[in-house]
Amino acid sequence: MPIQQTIRRAVSVAGTGYWTGRPVRVEFLPAPAGTGLTFVRIDAASPVRIPVTVAHRVDATARTNLAAAGVQVQMVEHALSALAGLGIDCCVIRIDAEEMPGLDGSSRAFVDALDEAGIERLGAPVEPLVVAETCRVGDETSWVEASPPRFAGLSVEYELDYGAGPIGRQTLAIRVGPESYRTELAAARTFISLEEAGRLRSAGLALGVTFDELLVFDDRGPVGNTLRWPDECVRHKVLDLVGDLTLVGRPVHAHVRACRSGHRLNAALASRLVATSGRRASA
Repeated sequence: MPIQQTIRRAVSVAGTGYWTGRPVRVEFLPAPAGTGLTFVRIDAASPVRIPVTVAHRVDATARTNLAAAGVQVQMVEHALSALAGLGIDCCVIRIDAEEMPGLDGSSRAFVDALDEAGIERLGAPVEPLVVAETCRVGDETSWVEASPPRFAGLSVEYELDYGAGPIGRQTLAIRVGPESYRTELAAARTFISLEEAGRLRSAGLALGVTFDELLVFDDRGPVGNTLRWPDECVRHKVLDLVGDLTLVGRPVHAHVRACRSGHRLNAALASRLVATSGRRASA
């Protein structure tokens, strides 16, 4: 059974929220065994703890938000993806605003900070959720499923299909571990169409976000930016999926296949896995 891990010392990342446009500072703190991953909103009248579980997820557009006691933390998926990708089980994430920083639309800055902190083994085992039978959510067009693992860990196959255009159809198959996460996923950025960006700004959202901070596509390709990989978009979708699976509350050992899946379907899979695991445990 794997051993729980945390970070050796506190590190911080600062930036601006994409949706709110507000400055924010995030501090990652070491935590004892059994803590799991927990956000703490320190700007509230008294600090509010928000555990990273599917029970604390609240519905949101194009991002993953968590809430407790009427207090939210928004767009948590990139930071959670970095923690899961590096194999960090226990960490307290202190945040002084409602939304995590958007940064460049990837999890690279979070990975760099966590690597700077270093990883410490806690000496207590962690029991992963090992998928025993295939579990699928979605429909014929968009779906995600988890099947028994092909090794002791997580592997992902993802198909992205935007039809005709610069994004097109992209596929990626990857065994997720700390090294593959650092080199193949962490720097993959959020992407939207120029039309979507216009709608957000018309609604008063993402007003401070520039083309340097995420990938905005017109009908010819990224606007004012250069791709880090030809298939950067599907890599970002896998990055998001790794982050959303932290809602299970423990490491997931499975082979996950997805087609056009997004945050809502990823969370639905996490919820189904938790429920299925609970039924098996009580049988």
